Amino acid sequence: MTPGFATTDETALPVHIIEADALEGWVASQPAPVQTWVQAAGFKAAIGRSLLIPGADGAPEAVLVGYGTAAQRKRARFHLAAAVSGLPGGAYRIASGLPADRAEEEALGWLMAGYVFDRYRVQTAPAARLVAPEGVDAAKLEVIAAGEFLTRDLINTPASDMGPVALEAACAALAGQHGAHIEVIRGEALLAQNFPMIHAVGRASDQAPRLIDLRWGDSGPTLTLVGKGVCFDTGGLDLKPAAGMGLMKKDMGGAATVLGLAHMIMALGLKLRLRVLIPAVENAVAGNAFRPQDILTSRKGLTVEVNNTDAEGRLVLADALAYGAEAAPNLMLSMATLTGAARVAMGPDLAPFFTDDDTVAAELSDAATAVADPVWRMPFWEPYEADIEPGIADLDNAPKGGFGGAITAALFLRRFAGEGVRYTHFDIYGWQPVAAPARPKGGVGMGARALLQALPGLLGI
Repeated sequence: MTPGFATTDETALPVHIIEADALEGWVASQPAPVQTWVQAAGFKAAIGRSLLIPGADGAPEAVLVGYGTAAQRKRARFHLAAAVSGLPGGAYRIASGLPADRAEEEALGWLMAGYVFDRYRVQTAPAARLVAPEGVDAAKLEVIAAGEFLTRDLINTPASDMGPVALEAACAALAGQHGAHIEVIRGEALLAQNFPMIHAVGRASDQAPRLIDLRWGDSGPTLTLVGKGVCFDTGGLDLKPAAGMGLMKKDMGGAATVLGLAHMIMALGLKLRLRVLIPAVENAVAGNAFRPQDILTSRKGLTVEVNNTDAEGRLVLADALAYGAEAAPNLMLSMATLTGAARVAMGPDLAPFFTDDDTVAAELSDAATAVADPVWRMPFWEPYEADIEPGIADLDNAPKGGFGGAITAALFLRRFAGEGVRYTHFDIYGWQPVAAPARPKGGVGMGARALLQALPGLLGI
C-alpha cells in the first residue's frame, strides 16, 4: 500500500474545520439553507464528526469536520484523521479552519488513516483523499507515511510469515529499493565471527539466527540504528504463559521501527552514512536452547549470567551494539520492545528513551512535540548498576527484585555501546491496543518520526 495525497487537478470537496466554540458563529455567517441544514442535522463539531453540506442540486458542495474544544485536542493527536473513515470516497481540500501550525500533523494523520493490513483478508481502506494543504511538504509526508506503513506491516505479520528468513528478505527488499548494501551472517557463522549471544538465543529455532547489516550513503556523519529482531519470543525454557505469548509476533517491533526510519532517511536522501544492524532470531524451545544459569561470553568479552531466558532481547542487542560501536559512529540508537516495566511506567502511547546526552534529550523532546510523536526521557540511573552485576559473571540479564526493570535493561545495553559513542536507547511497545485517529489497532511505529525530525540537529546535516 502506497500512501498518497490527492492531486490538485482533481475536483476536491472543500472542508471547513470547525472548533466547537466557533460553530455558532460559523453557522450564523452562512446562507439560510445551510443554517437550516446544520441545525437540523444536530451537528456539534466534536472531534470525529463530519457533515456533508448539499448544494442546490442535492450533490455535496462542502463538508464540515469537527475540531472539538481546546481541552479535547490536548487529549488526542491527528484530530482530522478521526473523521476520515466517515467520509465518502473522493478528493477533499482544506478550505478553512485549519491552524497553520497544525497543517503538517493533520495532513500526515489523514494519510496514516488510510492504512489497512490486508494480507490475509480483503479490507477496504478509507477512500477519502486529501489535497495537501498549502505550505506542507507533501512528498516528505508521503515518505514518512510509507515508512510507518512498512513498520506496521512488518509487526502485524505473524511469525509464521515473519520469521528471521522473512525479516532478512524484507531488509533485502528495502536495500534493493534504495541501492543500499546488505550483508548477513547466519547460523554457525555467527560463532566463527564472534556473535555468540545472538547465536545462543536463536539456535533452538528451525530458522537460523542471523545478523543483518545494511549500509547506505557515502558521505556525511555516521548513524547506526540497532533494532531488536526477535521474530517470536516463547520465553525460551523460561516459557511464557499463554497470555504473555499472545502478542509476541511484535517482539521484532524494534527492527520494524528502525527499518521504517531507514526508509524515511534513504527516501529523503539525508546527507549521512546510515548503518542498520538487526539481530534476527526466534527465541524457541528445543533440546539445544540456552538455559537458565548458563553463562555466555559476549562479543565484547563481558560474561553474562542468564537468570531468565525470557530476557533475551538485551542479549542479542548486546552483540549487535558492540559490533556497531567498533566503527565509532557519530550517533548510535537502539530500538526494542524490551521490557514490560517500560509499559507499566509509560503505558502504550509514550516511547521512553535513555541517553546521557542532554543535547540529544532536548532535541528529541522538541522534535517529538513538533511532529506529534511523543517520547519521554528516562534515566541511566547509575546507582542501579550494582543490580546487573551478579558476582559469578560480569553481568546479569535479569536482576532479581523487579524494580526499575526498564532502567536496568538500559544500563545493561549501555555496557556494550562503546566508550565515547553517543548512544540512545528506546524501549518501545510497538502496538496500538485500541484504535485511535490515524492508528488502527495493531502494529505501530513509535519514536521514528521524532528521530527523523531531530537528526539534522543531532548530526549537523
